[in-house]
Amino acid sequence: MNKETLLQRLQALSTHSKAKFGILTPQHMVEHLILTLKMSAGRIPIPEIVPTEKQLAQKQALLFTDIPFPQGIKAPGLPDTLLDLRFGDLETAKAELVKSWDAYQLLFQENPTKQTPHPGFGLLNFEEWERFHSKHVNHHLSQFGC
Repeated sequence: MNKETLLQRLQALSTHSKAKFGILTPQHMVEHLILTLKMSAGRIPIPEIVPTEKQLAQKQALLFTDIPFPQGIKAPGLPDTLLDLRFGDLETAKAELVKSWDAYQLLFQENPTKQTPHPGFGLLNFEEWERFHSKHVNHHLSQFGC
């Protein structure tokens, strides 16, 4: 996933886009992606965990194979209900997503050996975050046919 691809796919997303699965609305999905980008850039502090053997196996399967994120996968630490929206509209959320993408990229450009915590996989380096975000963003944009 690169910024150009992200921008192209975001253009296809509107408030009228219908989810093929899950409870997220288009704006909830974009705001969810913002949170994960901010988390990976260390802008949302989360506790560092030592992953279990099961979590390490999930990390290996999700990050280092061609297996897509399964429909219905639940993010660690998130409730079963929708979070409150933080932005006034979808277009504002999209713009914030792009800013969060840029901040994430800049952090790792300036600190190529940095590792930041993932809530289920422990510390991830840039390559691991790239694999995660590529699959995660694709999973959610595909959720809306984008």
